Amino acid sequence: MARRLDKDFILQRLSRVPGDVGFYFKDLTTGEELGRNENEMFQAASVIKLPMFAVVAKFVAEGKASWEDRLVAHNEERVPPCGALWFFEDEPSVSLRTLCGLMITISDNMATNMLMRHFGIETFNREFREIGLENTHIERLLFDSAAGAQGKQNKIVPREMGCLLERVYRHSFVNETVSKCIEDTLLEQQINHKIPGYLRGEVDVAHKTGEDDGITNDVGIVYAREPFVICFANNHTDVPEAERAMREISLALADIPAWKAE
Repeated sequence: MARRLDKDFILQRLSRVPGDVGFYFKDLTTGEELGRNENEMFQAASVIKLPMFAVVAKFVAEGKASWEDRLVAHNEERVPPCGALWFFEDEPSVSLRTLCGLMITISDNMATNMLMRHFGIETFNREFREIGLENTHIERLLFDSAAGAQGKQNKIVPREMGCLLERVYRHSFVNETVSKCIEDTLLEQQINHKIPGYLRGEVDVAHKTGEDDGITNDVGIVYAREPFVICFANNHTDVPEAERAMREISLALADIPAWKAE
């Protein structure tokens, strides 16, 4: 039985979330879409790590980098967790594969900044445009308070994140190997209280979260019987209320009770 998209429920539920709200949904079986402010730019928080990972994986496929390339985690570059590298007392040499895994699955901020410094912010922004992300961009390192005070913020666009995730799902981002690498890593996500929060482990979710003061985001692929991409961006919001909405909408779209009853 095909999913019935209750657009009124979704849009009304989103309307009760305070602040700036962006949303994008696409049914990967039927192609049906629904959005709210889906083409607007939002502060990314850690969701910026998703397109960064995609670019690094692309570089590896093109021979411009190797997963075994190693970067040193210098103590003077430490930034607060999320993450693991903050807790190392020495200065470990870490492979690109490990840095990307930490950046995605536990949202390691130090790993992210190491990658930004190594490849360069402008390089990432150029590559974002190359892969079709016209307005998603990086303006500063994470925890760069001076840049933040100047109004510099990293930005995502919900539809752009959804289109990237669709290409990953269809294994058409660069090639099947690259897409599968990204997909498998997103499936190992350890921060699971938003999109997957009410799904009770009944369906897999490949996703990346982001959060900061007044910000809570999550973008991902939900492997329901009719798989879909779903992207939430909430800025200047009431975080608990926004996260309740994410969980409720994701559960409604996954339609788990009807699926499990068959």
